[in-house]
Amino acid sequence: MTTAKSSGSVAKKLRQIAWVFDLNKCIGCQTCSVACKVLWTRDEGEQHQWWMSVNTMPGLGTPKNWQEMGGGIDPETGKPRPGHQPTREEFGGGFDFNYDEVFYGGTAGKAHLEPQGPRENRWAMNWDEDQGAGEWPNSYYFYLPRMCNHCTNAVCVDACPTGALQKRPDDGLVLRDEEICMGDRFCMEACPYKKISFNYERHVAQQCIGCFPRIEAGVAPACVRQCPGRAVFVGYLDDEEGPVHRLVEEWGIALPLLAEAGTGPNVYYVPPLAPSRLNEDMSIDYDTPRIPPEYLESLFGPAVHGALAKLKGEMETVRNGGSSEMLKTLIAYKWKELLGPFTVDPAELTPNGNGVGA
Repeated sequence: MTTAKSSGSVAKKLRQIAWVFDLNKCIGCQTCSVACKVLWTRDEGEQHQWWMSVNTMPGLGTPKNWQEMGGGIDPETGKPRPGHQPTREEFGGGFDFNYDEVFYGGTAGKAHLEPQGPRENRWAMNWDEDQGAGEWPNSYYFYLPRMCNHCTNAVCVDACPTGALQKRPDDGLVLRDEEICMGDRFCMEACPYKKISFNYERHVAQQCIGCFPRIEAGVAPACVRQCPGRAVFVGYLDDEEGPVHRLVEEWGIALPLLAEAGTGPNVYYVPPLAPSRLNEDMSIDYDTPRIPPEYLESLFGPAVHGALAKLKGEMETVRNGGSSEMLKTLIAYKWKELLGPFTVDPAELTPNGNGVGA
């Protein structure tokens, strides 16, 4: 792989692949998570890794309380800012279950599958799925797909003491040479998104590789191509005709997560619209959304208010008989529009039809 520093003017000259997740279309089905896991985390020590995860928000996510673990770039020094290193328990999973009791113990349906060991502090990917926040009748939640952000100023690259992490100049993907990685794990501390896992069997850190073997063959990443809700776009940020550029740069309705960390993430989100709150008499308070605007601002920054206003404005235009190029793009009537330049069918690339990476 070609070496490129993650900070300063060098990284800003790289061509950059980016993702856009439309949170108004994500149904939390976990197809992207499972597609990624089945394809990429099948080797020793990867059983409990989820390079792609879909968290219920508000929620603690995975690793547990990841939003409170710090990291990012120190704005004064420009250097990696140490955070908390997620533990095995905070990532969760890896339970032993009472299979013998349930299947062979003659309990006649009286025993049910459950993790063994202490009940306190149990956690796993999506342990708090669909819990959300608020109180009836104004409870709320939404889904947030999370993966490596392949950041422009990738703090994990600067945090790595061996140079195992590098950012490719041709597409901006952050990749790791596992033969060089010595398991220092400072990258895990410095990543503000905590999307780097640790392989305890092989003593190396691992994360989403952007499906680069598929990208190199012209095939869209698995998380994009497998999404049944047409909620994920992929493409180059500098492709002015592509939906990613238009949603991020032209219309400004796709926003990064925790941009204040300073890493320049390249995974963007169209923020979720919310139904109006209900009053005690069950009348509708049209002026107050059920998802608190201040909560969305804590995730996507102050720009979230303008993005939501634009979405609502375009929706109103269409209701009044007008047309909206923005909404047509988000609806994605033609599914290949989601794939950017990566429209090759993976089944066509192997003689047996198993596809790239299968």
